[in-house]
Amino acid sequence: MAEINTLDQQTQTELEAAAFRTLVEHLRERTDVQNIDLMNLAGFCRNCLSKYYVAAGADKNIELSYEDARERVYGMPYAEWKSKHQTQATPEQSAQYKATHD
Repeated sequence: MAEINTLDQQTQTELEAAAFRTLVEHLRERTDVQNIDLMNLAGFCRNCLSKYYVAAGADKNIELSYEDARERVYGMPYAEWKSKHQTQATPEQSAQYKATHD
């Protein structure tokens, strides 16, 4: 069994990419989990992942649009996902978000 500290850079990158793809697929399947829930529990959401994707492209001098990155993360255009799956935040969700993100 390989130890994680002995992996070459290419293998590490491939494992990280596979983990990212698995996370994105999981979030696509869990449409019941709202972004505000993710933000309140973990401090990031699908939109954050999209921003990370754009930033990673910029680090490699690749210009990616935020909307294209969101489509990659959501598996469809954001407006479509929002109309199909997003619900209105409850007052409790909004209060928790405000308390932890202001």
